[in-house]
Amino acid sequence: MDVLEAISQRRSHRAYRQDQLPEEVLSAILRAGLEAPSATNRQPWHFSVVQDPALIQEVHDEAAKAMGRVGSPRFKDPDFQMFYHAPTVVFLFGEKSFYWTQVDCGIAVQNMALAAEGLGVGSVILGLPLPAFMGDGADRLREKLQCPEDYDFVVAIALGYAEDTKDPHGLRQEKISRIQ
Repeated sequence: MDVLEAISQRRSHRAYRQDQLPEEVLSAILRAGLEAPSATNRQPWHFSVVQDPALIQEVHDEAAKAMGRVGSPRFKDPDFQMFYHAPTVVFLFGEKSFYWTQVDCGIAVQNMALAAEGLGVGSVILGLPLPAFMGDGADRLREKLQCPEDYDFVVAIALGYAEDTKDPHGLRQEKISRIQ
């Protein structure tokens, strides 16, 4: 798939089949993340690939506890699962002390999302797991997810074969200023 077509066609999917991605497909998506540019080529990320539904649910439950304390309506819905039951979730952890970590991890996760689209795989990029890494169980989760020391959660991407469809969002040309 052409890159501009992948950008145009990519959607945030919220329903997935349960079959796992073939290893060659998953490896290609992860490679796209590793090939992302980063400030001074620092590559301040670590990708933790999780295909264990119980561990994925544990991260959800920990975030739900934290978000429940602030009254998030999403987490009050018993049918809501923040990873949308995707069979694979990649957690991107980034160096805490590097100024450009957030930007660099954002570029890496977008590379993965576009690679997934090009390979026929659905995805949704998620910041919502963040509260799981701020609550009482945060250290335990970091350990289970093999988060390196001096790194912390930045963003996640759920991956799987999509079972939903979504119309494209409207383009807002007023968000562009041209200065000549």
